[in-house]
Amino acid sequence: MTRIDARFAQLRRENRSAFVSFVMAGDPDPKTSLQIIKALPKAGADLIEIGMPFTDPMADGPSIQAAGLRALKAGMTLKKTLALVGEFRKDDDATPLVLMGYYNPIYIYGVEKFLSDAKTAGVDGLIIVDLPAEEDEELCLPALKAGLNFIRLATPTTDDKRLPAVLANTSGFVYYVSITGITGAAAADSKIVAEAVARIKRHTDLPVCVGFGIKTPEAAQAIAERANGAVVGTALVDALRASLDVDGQATAGTVNAVAELAASLAQGVRGARQAAE
Repeated sequence: MTRIDARFAQLRRENRSAFVSFVMAGDPDPKTSLQIIKALPKAGADLIEIGMPFTDPMADGPSIQAAGLRALKAGMTLKKTLALVGEFRKDDDATPLVLMGYYNPIYIYGVEKFLSDAKTAGVDGLIIVDLPAEEDEELCLPALKAGLNFIRLATPTTDDKRLPAVLANTSGFVYYVSITGITGAAAADSKIVAEAVARIKRHTDLPVCVGFGIKTPEAAQAIAERANGAVVGTALVDALRASLDVDGQATAGTVNAVAELAASLAQGVRGARQAAE
């Protein structure tokens, strides 16, 4: 059982959905990034997705693209991202960490070495948005063999014919993308999401978490009432960006800006159980 499996088992016992937060590794700089990630569990994040900075993030909207560029400008690399995870694990051995991004940096790093180093650092799962199910032998199957969850994306265009292939080697949870398009582009429609989650659950017993288009505590609550988790990234990244100085550097309020928004989003998600009752 991975930390992800254990966390969702705990959430089932508590009869509540997960608040899943996303931040970019190294944004706005490695030191501040680590402080932010350390603050997220205290703010109520049940799982943390950590973006791996990449120069060509095709699925990401302007906010997360900019976060990746800030991180790269600050010297962030995949090796430093794994080191950041290792630093986090010195104080927190329970919170699940998922690396999210694109295959190119992993391919350059070397799949076998990456999986070994990721496992050693304390990574629990991977979301690689540009590797389809047809390429499972490339990274998915080796990751599962290494003891990491491989979390697949399902989208509004993933029909019942395609869904079994998407779910075949998925583990940990299913990430349902609530909108067509890039991150931060539109708001999620909770009614449509509810129908999609129900359809996915007819094909799998895995938890289904919903992301893209969730920016407020109210939206997070609405999604959490219909899914096993609500994923928020763009709103947190925007809060970080708004806290920076005119030169794009961290200020004394940067960590708190992200943590305070995360806390309000977590409260929204936790309110979903009460609404359901």
